[in-house]
Amino acid sequence: MTTNQYSPLLRLVAKFMKYFLLLAVGVAIAYTLSMILGVSHLGLTLLSLSFGWFWRLGVALLCLIGVAMVYESLR
Repeated sequence: MTTNQYSPLLRLVAKFMKYFLLLAVGVAIAYTLSMILGVSHLGLTLLSLSFGWFWRLGVALLCLIGVAMVYESLR
């Protein structure tokens, strides 16, 4: 392996980050549409459920990014 190639851990972190951001955009679109269409109880339920998931997934992703950064700097 040359030093120009990325490690599998860094590629995994990039893939997780991509899907995390896609999930965030999807929830934002669903929330906006539910508010526009007048289904506010569905929007509030979606917001309360997704907030609990997002901060946990975000913290786990930040920890994984930190591990990948340390691993890449030691390599």
